[in-house]
Amino acid sequence: MKPSAPRPNAPRPRSPRAGFLAATLALATLSACGQLNPPLQPQTVFLGQAASASAQQAFSGTWAVKDVPSWLTVSPASGSGPVNLTVSADRAAGTPLNADQRTLSGSFQITWTLPDKTAGSATWTVQADQFRLSGRVVDAARLNGADARLGDAALGAGTAGGSRGVIVTYREAGVRDAVLAARGSVRAQAQANAAVARATLDRLGVSAGARSPLGNRAALLDTPASASALAALRADPNVLTAVPNVTLHALATPAAPLTPTDQYAPLQWAYPLLGYGAVWRDMESGGYTKAVTVAVVDTGVRYDHPDLAGQLYGPDDGALDVITTVGNGDGDGADTDPTDPSVAGRTLGSHGTHVTGIIAARWGQNTATCAGCSPTGVVGATYRAPVKVLPIRALDSSGDTTAADVANAVRYAAGLSITLDGKTFTNPHPAQVINLSLGGAVSAAEGQPMCDAIADAHARGALVVAAAGNDGTTLPFYPAACAGAVSVASVTLSGGSAPKHAVYSNAYPQVQLSAPGGASYLARTTFNGAVLGGSPFPDEIFSTGWDYVRNQPNYEAESGTSQAAPQVSALAALLLSKGVTSGPDDTLARMVATATDLGAAGRDDLFGSGMINAAAALNAPVVSDTLGLRLQDDQGRAFQPPLDALGRFTAYLGDGSYSVVAGRDRNGNGVYGESGEPRTERRVTLGTAAPATDLGDLTPTP
Repeated sequence: MKPSAPRPNAPRPRSPRAGFLAATLALATLSACGQLNPPLQPQTVFLGQAASASAQQAFSGTWAVKDVPSWLTVSPASGSGPVNLTVSADRAAGTPLNADQRTLSGSFQITWTLPDKTAGSATWTVQADQFRLSGRVVDAARLNGADARLGDAALGAGTAGGSRGVIVTYREAGVRDAVLAARGSVRAQAQANAAVARATLDRLGVSAGARSPLGNRAALLDTPASASALAALRADPNVLTAVPNVTLHALATPAAPLTPTDQYAPLQWAYPLLGYGAVWRDMESGGYTKAVTVAVVDTGVRYDHPDLAGQLYGPDDGALDVITTVGNGDGDGADTDPTDPSVAGRTLGSHGTHVTGIIAARWGQNTATCAGCSPTGVVGATYRAPVKVLPIRALDSSGDTTAADVANAVRYAAGLSITLDGKTFTNPHPAQVINLSLGGAVSAAEGQPMCDAIADAHARGALVVAAAGNDGTTLPFYPAACAGAVSVASVTLSGGSAPKHAVYSNAYPQVQLSAPGGASYLARTTFNGAVLGGSPFPDEIFSTGWDYVRNQPNYEAESGTSQAAPQVSALAALLLSKGVTSGPDDTLARMVATATDLGAAGRDDLFGSGMINAAAALNAPVVSDTLGLRLQDDQGRAFQPPLDALGRFTAYLGDGSYSVVAGRDRNGNGVYGESGEPRTERRVTLGTAAPATDLGDLTPTP
């Protein structure tokens, strides 16, 4: 049977191959659609030595940047469509303490979402090359002798100082023997040369009794080593050399730093940092004889803390509570009892007790007051110096005060009469130093009443020390910013040979000095190396406290400019007690002059004139003598590149300006080249214009 002919316009049957081609075309079309919306891919951004760079990637959808390292800045933080970022590096913020990374590397995440709701994340890595700083710390020659010269270098006219006679070396042993022998006992062959040598000595007036043998061919002559005598001896053809018998001096063996044995003293790292091991050794020999009163204007104090027994003026001896409101925590108004009271809900922490202990906690055995209480506790800076604290309560149980209460407290502390609730109070022990670990970010006009009181106190001979503030801002903090106050910023340990600015510490033009206040509890560090309860002890300030739940003494770790200020107050008191200074102006000047400059050269808003140096300020004895390097940038960040056996170092750093100090540590605090210590300093700027700098040899000098 024949197949029928197809009808006109009827669809023709599709071949199998045609169907395959159609399916392939459809798949290709779907694949092409997918390529138009690919997911975001990982990428590496190379900065080289540039401060910033752009990075792009095609994308359709929304995206957001997450988890950016602290040393990087990425902008914008989010967007839609193609990713076009600017990546900037603050290399110094990412440089490790040892400064040993040639290239910094960090990564951030970009989360993304496609139009079809597909989502994911991509890791972008950033690499930034560092800049190179190198040099060598070289020890100076350790022999002392003003007359020491190389070879036959000419001496100045007149008698050479620092020598005891002349050493003459003759060309022949026989001549030396002849010079020393009695006349007539010299062998014939040496007589001619001996006659010339003897004649030279006779002209110089060197008798036979003033000539002593020294080795095979040399003689020691007991005669002044004048330039003319040396010239005459060197003119003798029998003489090989003639040099002064120079005087060398024994290198002083450092005294051992005095280390307290109180139970918690190893946790008090701030004192060694300020050189107190040398200061306390200095106290052992006396000299701190003048009585000094430090007024602590604060929350009051716990008189029943055993580590403060005998260190405080009491209610019948000038102590005062200036708060006139009844609801201030102790249930009454102004009176002569500045005890930091217990109130409902209060648990730990007596701010005033903590501050007071930093200054004056007693050393040695305490009177036992409770089961489990430490028998020795902590120590205070003033040790055996006749320094007493006058507690003045101006902060209520909530830690608040008013400008009027502070003004009254300051005037009273300085010995000016004040009237509270119709009653007049006069301090029988006017304070030479007033500590204010309090304040607020108020306006200059609002702070003026406190500034007026501080001016009055200064006129009465008191130095007013105040905490710079813990806001981490550049706003002035009053009363610390008052013209007559010493505003104290906080530093903490860095792990290197220089402390660093504490992140919470305010920085503004009125900051004058810095002192250890500890690290932020939000970013704790443990560089001090101590251990408490089996765990590394944080870099915070350990001092006397009070447990209000158990109503018993305890010890607490706190951080802040409140802890830095009493370090300055304590040093001021010791300067007055030793008689190094006699009033507020020269006391401040002494602390400024001996401070350890940190960060940018000279005074800056972060550190003021620098960190106080108790050992230098008090002329304490040498207790160590080690050589090392101190390296900081202008922001006060510290770096510690290791020194090899020859003193060489190489540091890989970010762009910026740096202070490089090679010096000796004489007070045992691990900070090299401070005031009064041998040092040399170089300033260097690294960047694309100067990517590598070799400082050569750095030799500390007195």
